[in-house]
Amino acid sequence: MTDEDVTSPSRRALIGWGGAGLALGAAAAGGTAAALSGGEDKTRPVADSGAAVPFYGTHQAGIATAVQDRLHFAAFDVTTDDRDALIAMLKEWTKAAARMTQGHAVGGGAVSDLAEAPPDDTGEALGLKASRLTLTIGFGPGLFEDKKGKDRFGLAGRRPKALIDLPAFPGDNLDAARSDGDLCVQACADDPQVAVHAIRNLARIGMGTVAIRWSQLGFGKTSSTTPEAQTPRNMMGFKDGTRNISGTDEAALKKHVWVGEKAGPDWLVGGSYLVARRIRMHIETWDRTSLKEQEDIFGRDKGEGAPYGKQRERDEPNLKAMLPDAHVRLAHPDSNGGVRLLRRGYSFTDGTDGLGRLDAGLFFLAYQHDVRNGFVPVQRNLARQDALNEYIQHVGSALFAVPPGVRDKDDWWGRALFS
Repeated sequence: MTDEDVTSPSRRALIGWGGAGLALGAAAAGGTAAALSGGEDKTRPVADSGAAVPFYGTHQAGIATAVQDRLHFAAFDVTTDDRDALIAMLKEWTKAAARMTQGHAVGGGAVSDLAEAPPDDTGEALGLKASRLTLTIGFGPGLFEDKKGKDRFGLAGRRPKALIDLPAFPGDNLDAARSDGDLCVQACADDPQVAVHAIRNLARIGMGTVAIRWSQLGFGKTSSTTPEAQTPRNMMGFKDGTRNISGTDEAALKKHVWVGEKAGPDWLVGGSYLVARRIRMHIETWDRTSLKEQEDIFGRDKGEGAPYGKQRERDEPNLKAMLPDAHVRLAHPDSNGGVRLLRRGYSFTDGTDGLGRLDAGLFFLAYQHDVRNGFVPVQRNLARQDALNEYIQHVGSALFAVPPGVRDKDDWWGRALFS
């Protein structure tokens, strides 16, 4: 990234992790070219995967924004008890995020006249476009009160009631090293190197104040906020997230995603709650399962993605035509009191587990206005009955309160919380 607009397409922007050679430009699911102060993000799908998404607005970008192709998610532990140091870091993070999302380098850039000092930017994104990069921050329960009950930053009284400790669900096998965190940053982009560059620079800026607790790379979005586009497929080969909330459906976003004034607290109004779950798939077992059983488990045909008894994937499903333990039937809003989540999940592959089995699955990300009547009841329903449970296991989990957007250049991530 440079301080000048880049007009020529970058080779890196057309290459996936590991040189997969997947052209991202033609497959981009959204974006908009906009100035740094472009206001609230109301992105529509466009072909240019190098475009910039506005940073400033009522809501943080990266929630209702058209879902990008790549993800780098990082959860951080705060390693200091110094409130002023944490605030200073959040201000610097905000400045850096505002620049990187517009395709600019951090601070003075990766190359300067002072060769004796480390550069302000790590440099691996030099010459690359913004690639619809969005950076979304969230605050975990540990920021308000640590595991020992200590209120390190004077925030315990400002913890939202909905920022709960998620209950244990049947079948969970959670790894503490892949769970929780005081802060999180979700970096989404159409170029994987742009997303990785963003997290790397924030971690560098935060050195001495925060440290990465765990992180996850994701590819192949498994849900879409642009229903007019084709629904993506997950690692099991099925279309996923057909009934996801549209990023342009303001009524549904207000009802199901954004925290309202009555729910509060004040500092979180216009924000949301993010559930992150690392779900490992038993790929080898699934691959030996008959097509008929696979379709029975999901309640959809594998080719078109249509609900059982229907012709097209977006046809209204007849839940009674599915088996009682079919995934679609149990996850459907009609089976959960009308609850809807805005999903932004990604597939992942992280090598093997030492026994020759692929460590792969779904990195589930979902936004909602209250997990207590959102994710929690839906997951309880699935965990107890879903036939898919034979082939998956939840191994990582975290919950974060996601503040509203940064309004202008004088605002910063978390200002209302710390005020």
